[in-house]
Amino acid sequence: MKKQYWTGRDIPDLHGRTAVVTGANTGLGFAIASALAQHGADVVLACRNGDKAAAAADRIRIVAPGSVVRTLPLDLASLAAVRASARQLHDEYDHIDLLVNNAGGLRRWYWVTEDGFESTMAVNHLGPFAFTGLVLDLMAGVPGSRVVTVASKGHRQATIDPADLNPERDRKYRFPTAYHRAKLASLLFTYELNRRLEAGGSRTIALAGDPGLARTDGGRDMNWLIRVALHPKVNPLVLALSQSAATGALGPLRAATDPDARGGDYYGPPGRAQRTGHPVRGASGGLSHDVDLQRRLWKESERLTQVSF
Repeated sequence: MKKQYWTGRDIPDLHGRTAVVTGANTGLGFAIASALAQHGADVVLACRNGDKAAAAADRIRIVAPGSVVRTLPLDLASLAAVRASARQLHDEYDHIDLLVNNAGGLRRWYWVTEDGFESTMAVNHLGPFAFTGLVLDLMAGVPGSRVVTVASKGHRQATIDPADLNPERDRKYRFPTAYHRAKLASLLFTYELNRRLEAGGSRTIALAGDPGLARTDGGRDMNWLIRVALHPKVNPLVLALSQSAATGALGPLRAATDPDARGGDYYGPPGRAQRTGHPVRGASGGLSHDVDLQRRLWKESERLTQVSF
């Protein structure tokens, strides 16, 4: 009987291709980078913590013998650091085939970066926006090159005002609200980027992959009580309603490698809940497809980061 679902076995041979995965030292990013390496790609782990990135690279080399795995320092909460990382990538590579914008996360407490950005918006959208813009020239003219955003179903619960990406400065900060808003921004950016690439006749496409409800350490900044309550060994409901990081990584991996993927595609778990399961081509929430909103956010992101594509 013909298999009806997409798995890691469907990843094609990637020898000769170079992939940059942000936040790849743990969780989803590690699972994505490891799978790419096991299928032949040269992988760059772009991470804030150099020691953890080096340890992750060693672990990948064990499961993917002979693979080329390197590290790149990348702190998305600092535009100066983002620019330095982009320069280093240019120094070390003449092209890249794949950029997976995976790094992100949320903070329990309100925090403003050195650039004056609310931190959750900075690491999930403004930092990746700037980094993508600064390295996109390395993908120009590369057949099959892709920019993949790791999405979250939480974007469906969000609204956003591009003129005010830090609405909590004067009132109570709620970290789920901030996270969902930032993930909506990521998708608005992805779709606007793809439209601009198509209009310019680029060979590069932009698309998104949703991991569903995956068990990762994305809540490591939460207090111990929340971390314990969300631990699958403590809470059987969490175990029943979620999936492993390796399975969650399949959505972004399909976006990154499926030969039939098209620019603007969105891959994630099937069904109404979209929490678990093998990835299918689906659709993100309606607000993410608002073209006017995409354009306004793009313009404001360029202004704030001083990065023009």
